[in-house]
Amino acid sequence: MAWFAMAEDMGTAVASQAKRLKSGNGEAEYQEENGHQDKKFKRSQEDVEDQNKKFPKRKIVLLMAYSGKGYHGMQRHMGSPQFKTIEDDLVSALVRSGCIPENHGEDMKKMSFQRCARTDKGVSAAGQIVSLKIWLIDNVLEKINNCLPAHIRILGLKRVTKGFNCKNRCDARTYLYMLPTFAFAHKDHDIQDETYQLSKETHEKVNKLLACYKGIHNFHNFTSQKGPKDPSAKRYIMEMYCEEPFVREGMEFAVIKVKGQSFMMHQIRKMIGLVIAVMKGYAPESIMERSWGEEKVNIPKAPGLGLVLEKTHFDSYNRRFGNDGLREPLEWKEEEDKIAVFKEQHIYPTIINTEREEQSMVNWLSTFSIHDFGVTSSGTQVNDRNSKNSDLEGSDGCDDDSDSDSK
Repeated sequence: MAWFAMAEDMGTAVASQAKRLKSGNGEAEYQEENGHQDKKFKRSQEDVEDQNKKFPKRKIVLLMAYSGKGYHGMQRHMGSPQFKTIEDDLVSALVRSGCIPENHGEDMKKMSFQRCARTDKGVSAAGQIVSLKIWLIDNVLEKINNCLPAHIRILGLKRVTKGFNCKNRCDARTYLYMLPTFAFAHKDHDIQDETYQLSKETHEKVNKLLACYKGIHNFHNFTSQKGPKDPSAKRYIMEMYCEEPFVREGMEFAVIKVKGQSFMMHQIRKMIGLVIAVMKGYAPESIMERSWGEEKVNIPKAPGLGLVLEKTHFDSYNRRFGNDGLREPLEWKEEEDKIAVFKEQHIYPTIINTEREEQSMVNWLSTFSIHDFGVTSSGTQVNDRNSKNSDLEGSDGCDDDSDSDSK
């Protein structure tokens, strides 16, 4: 019978392979077969690249959304494969989908790759933008997404000018920070657990404090390695406010949104951390204005879990090129529904579940009772040294500044 003959052939093949492995040259023959398979895979990849060369190579931007849990940030760390990043998975997908040749994945400068903003360990994004050159293959978004995990999605693609650099062209960035509202509960007369609900009066006071950040201020106390005389410490905040609270899985949460031209490492988390310290009664309201002066103030840094890059803004580029008939404005109105769905499926549940499991906000709030807001010169040095160490370890935060996107 046919199936018996097939089984007999398979048995013969297995026996033959076993015989080869028992022989003195068995291991060498086995390695040789594996080598042939590797070469075959490489030839297959080269065939795909040769085939895709017929497609035009164009400068484009990709709209990305991702959940940052389990990743050591956005930026790729060449030579450090133990620190897995979002860009590792993205570049791998670009190569496997046939959008870029393999050597461009090894040297990202060859595809003029740039990210709009760096997000660090555990931080998510709903509107990250990257600019690069790719082969515009058929069904490009579908093919890239097929090579990505479900918690990383490419939601949109648009053509841009040849010299476009998304980081330099970005006029402003909007971040959101999702947190349980008990973070605002006053230490002396409010419930301190997840049954707490934000009152209208407390919500208004939170927004009054957040609005103090609007305008240009010296944020040298809100980052590390910058002194009060450093002009780059001055930042322009366009808006900052707390949205209406909502309940998820029996716990009340709120979302703080902040829009600014650019942000330094840890700046947003410290801005939120200082407001929480005032709301809980650990620091006076006057500390906010004092923090913008030359005096060193030790500002607590809120957990990185709730921080999300919400949106990037390209108003100047859109005015100049968005209606020239050749290119589209870098706006994503048609993708808004997909962005909202991704946040509901991947970002918000991750924040809520991780907060419940790890209690990062609860644990951080427990340190307030021993936090010293009035820092001596020796205390300043200790604080800066600790900040530098945490930066090197890939701590949570955002950094829209440096050319290398690293600190």
